[in-house]
Amino acid sequence: MRQIGIGILGGGYMGKAHSVAMSAVGAVFNTALRPRLEMICASSNDSAERYRVAYGFDRATDDWRVLVNDPKVEAIVIATPQETHRAVAEAAFALGKPVFCEKPLGASLDDSRAMVAAAEASGLPNMVGFNYIRTPASQFTRQLIADGEIGDITWFRGEHTEDFYADPDMPATWRTTGAANGTMGDLAPHMINAALALLGPITRVMAEIETVHKTRPGGEVTNDDHGQLMCRFENGAMGQMYFSRIAMGRKMGYAYEITGTKGAIRFDQEDQNALWLYRAEDPEAERGFRKILTGPAHPDYLPFCQGPGHGTGYQDQIIIEARDFLAAIETGKPIWPTFQDGLDVNRVIAAATASCKLEKWQDINAL
Repeated sequence: MRQIGIGILGGGYMGKAHSVAMSAVGAVFNTALRPRLEMICASSNDSAERYRVAYGFDRATDDWRVLVNDPKVEAIVIATPQETHRAVAEAAFALGKPVFCEKPLGASLDDSRAMVAAAEASGLPNMVGFNYIRTPASQFTRQLIADGEIGDITWFRGEHTEDFYADPDMPATWRTTGAANGTMGDLAPHMINAALALLGPITRVMAEIETVHKTRPGGEVTNDDHGQLMCRFENGAMGQMYFSRIAMGRKMGYAYEITGTKGAIRFDQEDQNALWLYRAEDPEAERGFRKILTGPAHPDYLPFCQGPGHGTGYQDQIIIEARDFLAAIETGKPIWPTFQDGLDVNRVIAAATASCKLEKWQDINAL
């Protein structure tokens, strides 16, 4: 075992999650690389120092350049707003430091392409934070599909729906300004990533994107509340997806249904330790969706818990990400999802935006 100095930019929601993950990953997965919480960066010295004490970092700063340039910081985790991602990643790669970046990869398609170019030129490990697809249930779904257990896929329906802005009287904040902070920039990437992971490349889309509450107390809303798209996959399957931050009653509506020629699968993140599987080969009297509770037989479950049905949670998904990032650094081999995978997601979002403006189907390869 050897230690590796970790620098995390951002100490809020995701900064805390990654800090906890880096503290726990060695014990959970017995990793060869053991993270040392070297430095954390936040928007002010006071908040950075508060996070340092709370999470157990050695040092704190309010300047991301100080963190990235520090020789004791050997790997970077970016958990700051999308507008900062490109500059931080490019600087880190130039210094020979691997980068884990929260989704979306960049604030724009141009940013994302530049970040992929920097990553490829450096030859260094790079990953994007799509954590929900790492649940044992969704990993098992990927396995079932890859093994042909439900046959050839014909149809996919996915959603990422939440209701944190369902109340029109919720005040305007940074979340209501800028395309990268709207639903298509914030929630859509997760489900599009799931669709690409489960079914493969998307070739074209037709989309509608809308701002329902155009003003809120404190200001005008300049980004989208919800969006829907139809899509066609490279394997021939049809698909549709819906994304919303105003879906009343939905708290973590990351859900999908997949239909194949031999069966079907259903999943909902609000019940993340269960998967519903239908097999057409079952006797007719017994045919129906069966509920599978995740347990030690499913991917990445056992390191957390030995009891079937006891379940894993949100933080565990981030710990799995940390394990993968450390493995990529240790082996020097890319581990999915890389920056290129993040760019693939952003190309679909850009195509959906173009489709909405032009009111017609948009080919992904045209962008």
